Amino acid sequence: MSSPPAPWPHPPVAVLGAGPVGQTTALLLARWGVPAVVLDLRPARDAVGSRAICQQRDVLDVWESVGAGRRIADEGLTWTTARTFHRDDELFSHTFTEPGAPAFPPFVNLSQSRTEQILDEVIAAQPLVDVRWDHRVVHVGQDGGGVTVRCATASGEVVLRAPFLVVCGGARSEDVRSRLGVRFEGRGFDDRFLICDIRADLPGWAAERRFHFDPTWLDTTSSAGRQVLIHPCPDSTFRIDWQVPASFDLDAEAASGALDERIRRIVGDTAYEIVWMSVYRFQSRCADRMRRGRVLIAGDAAHLFSPFGARGLNSGVADAENAAWKIAWVGRGWAPERLLESYHDERHAAAGENLAVTTATMDFLVPQDERAARHRAAVLAAAAVDPAARARVDSGRLAEPFWYVDSPLTTPDPTRPFRGRPPRGQVHPAGPGVLLPDAPVTVPGGGPVRIRELARDGFLLLTAGDAEPARRAAAAVAGPARVLALPEVDPGGTLTAALAARPGEVWVVRPDAHVAAVLPRPSTAQIVAALHRAVAHPEEVHDGALPASR
Repeated sequence: MSSPPAPWPHPPVAVLGAGPVGQTTALLLARWGVPAVVLDLRPARDAVGSRAICQQRDVLDVWESVGAGRRIADEGLTWTTARTFHRDDELFSHTFTEPGAPAFPPFVNLSQSRTEQILDEVIAAQPLVDVRWDHRVVHVGQDGGGVTVRCATASGEVVLRAPFLVVCGGARSEDVRSRLGVRFEGRGFDDRFLICDIRADLPGWAAERRFHFDPTWLDTTSSAGRQVLIHPCPDSTFRIDWQVPASFDLDAEAASGALDERIRRIVGDTAYEIVWMSVYRFQSRCADRMRRGRVLIAGDAAHLFSPFGARGLNSGVADAENAAWKIAWVGRGWAPERLLESYHDERHAAAGENLAVTTATMDFLVPQDERAARHRAAVLAAAAVDPAARARVDSGRLAEPFWYVDSPLTTPDPTRPFRGRPPRGQVHPAGPGVLLPDAPVTVPGGGPVRIRELARDGFLLLTAGDAEPARRAAAAVAGPARVLALPEVDPGGTLTAALAARPGEVWVVRPDAHVAAVLPRPSTAQIVAALHRAVAHPEEVHDGALPASR
């Protein structure tokens, strides 16, 4: 951040859960000068298994804003291609692209355990974050002034008073949700899956995700209706994810040698070491409310998705960023408390999209009736020769940012309509509600920097013409707002081209790097109105109430 924020005028914000979403929430709050106390019921960090491994580039970008993204990217394994097979034949592959000049690759694989360790190290150097282990929340209450959290600890009961609470306690947050009157709606799946992390030397496998439908080598009888997912990880480690029968017994399979046979069908005679293994079922659920007063619910505490598509942790980090800047703006008096309701509006819509995408994937991967099974078999058979059928093969649409095109905070632009999700591996053109494309820019007197770094310092006004109305607007609103003229900061035109910016436009960018408005040759009042809308400010602004801009 370009300059330290003023002291926070309240007690620390409480964050429930020290997993990666809770860690990210606390660090992002601290970035805005907001102290946070993180409460976790465990006695200490438990680094078990790889768990969430696939980190999308925009999530790395968020982590870089708190000093962790580059480390995670450098330690992780970068991959750019997803390949899909049916039996012995490759059906198609996707290579992921991005407009502008992004700082990070499309996807990086690193175990959740290592990601948490890196975030812990960043937290240790951040005096505004206080992590307290062995704190089991037994009561949450709130009034107009804040939230009261009562915890059971080994030393007795502890009571904390906080202006806001962010619940990031993961899937086992039922007690807190029920105390808040929040329903966790959805369904569970009976199908079981086996994960093995193995270490092996498999040349050519390190830069791609491989998904196999009905592989002929899966078992010695019939593989129809089954699939295997293989993800590369650092240190010559591969995560292999099998669909297994409901009667599967991991201990018995390991003891009998059947697990070794299962792995050998993939790696052949190559030597391997099992690093971690687990059997799981999954659920598709979403909280009916992600905000109750001054309590916000994030990550797996708010939504559970199937793992095919890597939308769990990636979506949780987006929850964290959305919550953090809005808490900072409300707590500092820069925005009305109604801004918190937009957290539910935006992130509940994001969870709904992720739920729809992942549920559709599971309905294809694991048909729940004979009709669905016949449809799956027919699509896979046709995909070998029919490009249209290939488009219907669903092995998991990989994580992508949700765009706030329908948010009450977004000012629409009829000349830049949202046309829906583009094909897999592509992004929608920039416009209102869409995440700002990243690109290097040069700030006068400051040298080269990425545009998203500047966007995350507050509101950003990018001008493609007369900058004076934007400067007047920035001076007229509460909270940090900065004006940058595209011809000055983007002389090479990389960012301007990624935006497809038109002469005279002003782009209003939120503190989470989402575009709030694109305004054609606006007056000062029109820019202020867009800024006010972006923080749920009810005030209407007229040119006569502001200094003349032209």
